Amino acid sequence: MTAFHAPASPAPAGAATPGSVTRAAGAVAAAPGLLRIGTRGSALAVSQTTTVAEAIARATGVDVVLVIITTHGDVSRAPLAQLGGTGVFVSALREALVAGECDLAVHSLKDLPTGPCDGITLGAVPVRADPRDALCARDGMTLATLPIGARVGTGSPRRAAQLLARRPDLQVSDIRGNVDTRLARITDDLDAVVLAAAGLDRIGRSDAISERFPLHAAPPAPGQGALAIEVRSTDVALPVMRRALAALNDPRARAEAIAERALLGTLEAGCAAPIGATAAVEGGTLTLSATVYRLDGSEQLTAAASAAWDAAMPDAAAPTELGRRAAEELLARGAEQLAPLGGTR
Repeated sequence: MTAFHAPASPAPAGAATPGSVTRAAGAVAAAPGLLRIGTRGSALAVSQTTTVAEAIARATGVDVVLVIITTHGDVSRAPLAQLGGTGVFVSALREALVAGECDLAVHSLKDLPTGPCDGITLGAVPVRADPRDALCARDGMTLATLPIGARVGTGSPRRAAQLLARRPDLQVSDIRGNVDTRLARITDDLDAVVLAAAGLDRIGRSDAISERFPLHAAPPAPGQGALAIEVRSTDVALPVMRRALAALNDPRARAEAIAERALLGTLEAGCAAPIGATAAVEGGTLTLSATVYRLDGSEQLTAAASAAWDAAMPDAAAPTELGRRAAEELLARGAEQLAPLGGTR
């Protein structure tokens, strides 16, 4: 193993002395006083997993090592909508977790399939980063100032539909690759690309953003900006795991994520479905707004629902019911006529 990134700040008074955070070059055997976190190997995945690892090391005092797992989504260049659903970035990490090759797995929550996974529990959802989409355009242009017929790249059918709904004159191209690869296209064959603001912020590329889209105008993918920490169901009660998960979990972010995922699951929507959703806790109310688009952006349906919520409530019941209510309203109003629903989850 090689040193990767150690927490610089001292532990609070009375807290455990922070453990080390390292990155492994290969497989790592289980050992007392060590937690292994599975992650994809992209710069973004490693950056966000390192933040999680540092929080665990501070809270528990144990050493933490990042174990890099390659997923099918990392090696395939096919459009995401053709790769078999939202689990394309998740399945290899889950297999490694179940096989005992790591003790936790860190995912971008929007990549998680909505159905349950045997033997695995959603252990924590940390504080959510900026959920908005970001336009990265040449010369600092915004969506409104892009020239007629401008070429904009995105790998997301939702983003494509939203762009065309607001600017039907645009030429929207399907693109793949990591953040730097996509940004490089701006000076090559594209005028702009659309990416998640959270990802750009996490890897220090906020300077590439020329506009952050308002949530009401471009609702993001359910779970965008949030992380999901998964753990083997049999390990949740272990004392060190309880401390680690308690240090990571944010009840508000978790409730918002569960509501958005319940919406997606009820709609039976996969990654090919252009659906945007945003949940937010304000005061004692959890509100969810969701929009389903026709793929060409020519038509859309929006539904909203609210429910009472506080951090002392069971963390799944109210958000799950809220997501179902909003989805059922969309279905009753004809969402299946607009978008490819009932697909892989």
